[in-house]
Amino acid sequence: MTPLEQYALLLGMILATFGLVALLYLIGRSLGPTREEPGKDVPATAGSLSPKPAWVRYHVHYYGFALLFLAFDMEMAFMYPWAVVYRELGLVALLDMGVFLAILFLGLLYGWSQGALRRQ
Repeated sequence: MTPLEQYALLLGMILATFGLVALLYLIGRSLGPTREEPGKDVPATAGSLSPKPAWVRYHVHYYGFALLFLAFDMEMAFMYPWAVVYRELGLVALLDMGVFLAILFLGLLYGWSQGALRRQ
């Protein structure tokens, strides 16, 4: 497959995606208009109104946990394709993964030094 054919295929997939989104939007609009209700925009907790606004309920400490989770989740997402091509690339792939893991380890050390792993 030539590069021009690959770009044409990519363009076709992008256009098909936009077409699907537009079709779903039109189907949703054709089923009926939405009614404005004042209760739709109010944060609720287990069926009752929350006494606090949504931005007050979560402590900023949990964002550190979320960022560390995302970093190590992405690590696993990148390690599978790396393991598939490891035999073909050999030492170069091993060094690349070593650099990647070192960067993640530095991020973990930084989070640890900032107290992201401390219980409160």
